[in-house]
Amino acid sequence: MLIIVLLLLSVLFIVISTTQFKLHAFLALIIAALFYGICSGMPLAEIISSIEAGFGGTLGKIGIVIIAGTIIGTFLEKSGGVYALAERILKTIGKKNVTPAMALIGFIVSIPVFADSGFVILTPLNKTLTKRAGLSLATTAVALALGLMVAHTLVPPTPGPIAAAGILGADLAKVIMICIPVGLVTLLFAWFWASKVASRVHIDPNPELTEEEFTSHLKNAPSAFRSFLPILIPIILIVLRSVADYPVLSKPEGAPPLAWEENNLYHFMMFIGNPIIALLIGIGLAVTLPKKFDKQMLSTTGWVGEGMMAAAMIIMITGAGGAFGKVLQNSGIADVIGEGMESMSVFGLWLPFIAAAAIRASQGSSTVAIITTASILEPLLSTMGLASPLGRALSVLAIGAGSMVASHANDSFFWVVTQMTGMDVKTGYKLQTTGTTLMGIFACTIIWIIGLIVL
Repeated sequence: MLIIVLLLLSVLFIVISTTQFKLHAFLALIIAALFYGICSGMPLAEIISSIEAGFGGTLGKIGIVIIAGTIIGTFLEKSGGVYALAERILKTIGKKNVTPAMALIGFIVSIPVFADSGFVILTPLNKTLTKRAGLSLATTAVALALGLMVAHTLVPPTPGPIAAAGILGADLAKVIMICIPVGLVTLLFAWFWASKVASRVHIDPNPELTEEEFTSHLKNAPSAFRSFLPILIPIILIVLRSVADYPVLSKPEGAPPLAWEENNLYHFMMFIGNPIIALLIGIGLAVTLPKKFDKQMLSTTGWVGEGMMAAAMIIMITGAGGAFGKVLQNSGIADVIGEGMESMSVFGLWLPFIAAAAIRASQGSSTVAIITTASILEPLLSTMGLASPLGRALSVLAIGAGSMVASHANDSFFWVVTQMTGMDVKTGYKLQTTGTTLMGIFACTIIWIIGLIVL
């Protein structure tokens, strides 16, 4: 119980120190990591190495992605491209449909693209659409974030669901057949939460932008098609990478290498589809958007410099969140939770959900929660009556639903969402943390009802 209490105290410290005492989130997260590590009895050297590994590992995965995405956003905004794109989309879908559209776009994009990257890529467009539609940024950003989270945790070829299917011996075709309708129904909750709850919090997406300035930006803007390319091309490249890697990820464990793995085309697709390379290509396309190109745009005082300055704060806080999460992970908190679950097999499909939710809330990563929970529960499937092909497929989805729960301070996605939208930590817990928790419960309820019918 000690480490669970310490986790709760650490989270409470982060919330109170950042909201009541205005402590910078970076310092709050590092202090919380040190407090938890020392009080939980971790060796002092391991605490430091965990902080370094968590900070560096998180930035290694998402740091360049955030920088590249922010630079693309800067070029889209300064060139007027994002305004042309927003105008075209609003004419197509109407101002009243921006919120459900962002939830659906997030769902589609996150099937091949990690949620963090998807949010970074789509934020410039989302902000402009929101301003043009006269909505609060909290509404559309939460819709986008929850839509991204649904596919990220439920729908292959996202790595988590694929890994869980492999560990539990589930038929991937059955998982896909069930996860798509479950995911789309879960999106209804995302829409409801964003439009009914998040909409009560007003965040101006661009307080400086007036109608006259919007019209002025449109005059010199590139076409909507050209403006869409820096967003679309990276997404397509990442999708192609997922398609190329699908046979490799889904092959049986211990099987010999496939001929496709040794093909030069496979390695090329894996390279250009890496989010870092894909977004660097996106920068190359974004540079062509200005009506009159000036090399000063690429300097430290130009558009590139502005984009990097905007990304710096997000990167530091996101890295600190990764450090906090790594200390929790290395403290063995997932093992403690797993041991406590072995006597709870009577809960059926709710057990995978509870286990994944507890591990996700404790260490931050939904992918780690999915893989860890699948490993813990694999020997328990027969006892729980879930050893049938459909039982295994539903268990994968129940684990995925649990891994949605409680996106908070130890989750890099929480900081990407809050920092890129201007939410304070208290609002982030109210909208993002509570929203993901209730959405996970909603998703598992649907999965449980399906289980009652088919098992």
